[in-house]
Amino acid sequence: MFRTSGPRALRLSGMTALALAASVALATPASAHIEVEAAGASALAENVTLDFNAETESDKAGITKLEVILPEGIAPTDVTYEDGPKGWKFAVTDRGYTVGGPAVAVGKDAAYAVTVRQLPDAESLAFKTLQTYSDDRVDRWIELGEAAEGGHGNSAPVLKLAPAEPGAKPVAPSPTAEPTTAAPSTPAASEPSSTPDSETADAADEEEDSNTVLIVAIVVIAVALASGGLWWFKRRGTSTP
Repeated sequence: MFRTSGPRALRLSGMTALALAASVALATPASAHIEVEAAGASALAENVTLDFNAETESDKAGITKLEVILPEGIAPTDVTYEDGPKGWKFAVTDRGYTVGGPAVAVGKDAAYAVTVRQLPDAESLAFKTLQTYSDDRVDRWIELGEAAEGGHGNSAPVLKLAPAEPGAKPVAPSPTAEPTTAAPSTPAASEPSSTPDSETADAADEEEDSNTVLIVAIVVIAVALASGGLWWFKRRGTSTP
């Protein structure tokens, strides 16, 4: 039987160990570089505060903005801003929200918190995030499922939810916009006669027509009187010896 011993055997065993370690490392999914946590996160839980931490991936620029694409079941109007880096502000978008402002220090992470009115009835929630730096670099933490497990390091932050508490029910959806205080719209152009402005205009037209008729009548009477007076003078002149 062929046997390997001595230094050669040690070298082979060392190489085998390195190959095994490398294969294990490659098989392990890369963890998300944006993390989300929430105390008491369960399906249908109300007024839950989510804490996000965006790790920096740049040694040249600071983080300036984080754009979050909300998972299905959470409306942008159901999210309120709690805290974040100094000078950062919160803004709602058509698919989620953004938090951003002055760049954080180079090499520093960006942490912030938001409160969700109610979590949806789900087992987990993925918050796809676009992370922007002061040099316009953008890291896209948006991968889910097999793409996230491929080891590319771009997986979206995921929040695991516990089962819903007994008796938990979905609350009424939030309004999509603030109630408007604008005055009611005016009736269509096909109904002008029912509006006060049109009635005033009609009255003005009638008054103008009446004035015109009166002026014409006065002129006619004046002409008639003048004609009668001229006829009378001519007749008197002819009858005088």
